[in-house]
Amino acid sequence: MPATAPSLNTAKGLLFRYKAVRQATDKLCAPLSPEDLMVQSCPEASPAKWHLAHTTWFFETFVLREFLAGYKPFHPDFHWLFNSYYNALGDMPEKKLRASFSRPPLSAILAYRTHVDKNIASLLQHQLEDEAARRIALGLSHEQQHQELIATDIKHALFTNPLHPAYVAPAAQQKTEAIAPPLDWIAFRPGLVEIGVTPNPADTTAFAFDNETPRHSVYIAPFRLASRLVTCAEYLAFIDQNGYTRPEPWLSEGWTTIHAEGWQAPLYWQRDTATQSGWSIYTLHGFIPLEDLSETPVCHLSFFEADAYARWAGHRLPTEFEWEHAATQSLSAKDCHPERSEAESKDLRLSAATATQGNFLESASLHPTPATSSEGLQQLFGDVWEWTASGYTGYPGYKPLPGALGEYNGKFMSSQVVLRGGSCVTPATHIRPTYRNFFTPATRWQFSGLRLAQDGPQDR
Repeated sequence: MPATAPSLNTAKGLLFRYKAVRQATDKLCAPLSPEDLMVQSCPEASPAKWHLAHTTWFFETFVLREFLAGYKPFHPDFHWLFNSYYNALGDMPEKKLRASFSRPPLSAILAYRTHVDKNIASLLQHQLEDEAARRIALGLSHEQQHQELIATDIKHALFTNPLHPAYVAPAAQQKTEAIAPPLDWIAFRPGLVEIGVTPNPADTTAFAFDNETPRHSVYIAPFRLASRLVTCAEYLAFIDQNGYTRPEPWLSEGWTTIHAEGWQAPLYWQRDTATQSGWSIYTLHGFIPLEDLSETPVCHLSFFEADAYARWAGHRLPTEFEWEHAATQSLSAKDCHPERSEAESKDLRLSAATATQGNFLESASLHPTPATSSEGLQQLFGDVWEWTASGYTGYPGYKPLPGALGEYNGKFMSSQVVLRGGSCVTPATHIRPTYRNFFTPATRWQFSGLRLAQDGPQDR
């Protein structure tokens, strides 16, 4: 965002931000044909056309219907047709049927977006209620989540096409010459640390989801965190040493899952006898030999695969609290500085979000890239979502938002695992140290990978 951008705490600033986010969604869909926009290749995914409509529905339903006097909805059926999972608002179609929405046509969906955009702009020309501003900020983060889903969903859709077409052609040869630095271990001392945020309702520049609240204390035992993510070459060693056929490193449910699903490698890895490694990897740029991506972080792993690799390697996955503490320490010091006291860094979590750097959607690489430094913690943000060892539950004292918006996060706090850090298709302005993503442990179509952790010595 330009340095001259207006403050998000003003109506002008919110409108500036609103236009930027909506235009980013349109840009993401630009390479897709109308036929591409209709594909739904697995029950977890949705057609891009549906994403375009649902993100618009969110602003119409939660902002315009409640805060713009005299607002006329675009179409009466859209209120239920593009509802995702908000039971308090009434019925909605089954998710697996979204690919059958050939009508309304794409032209109507684009007209719907224009209609809502004009009315949001009209709303922001007047004195804005605080709650309306908060909901617009929530809607913008919601749309950024769907931008990432558009990328992950269309990748799966194009991969399942027998032609395996690319989303976009690579700008240059995708082979990377970079060599991932040796894996190092960064030690962190034990202690009571502060986790999460206590957001200021009047400050839309410091947005956080309700599942990031409230801020609370957690005791962390001494631990070490790997300096970078696990690479494709390192994961290939796990495969070559019968990682998928030996039960020892697998959780019981994971062992059952890999046999039921027939998994022998990460999603998008395909055997290719013409390559040196015997594998090629499908990317949004098409298939690329594994040896050309060997130094990049491995991705599209389930929690079960990430956990099994960590056990096989003699380590473990970090808890989400260890990850957040390490990320906050690293950002606040501009490098890893374990000796910084919690008192010095406890107020930096949200402000540090503007300092996050990494391989995000805006880089247009659309795939993880190798670590480039051996100093401190690398690849904390972007590249791949990092599975943690933590189940997704509410923090002590957690309270969901009132009304239908309370279904946004709280209703999913069961049988899910937390991921941290964002990915190569996460918008850069969307991520922060306290951000909690969550998926079921068998999920693989997201850009998910892992960072190793180990217990630290008790005398540190």
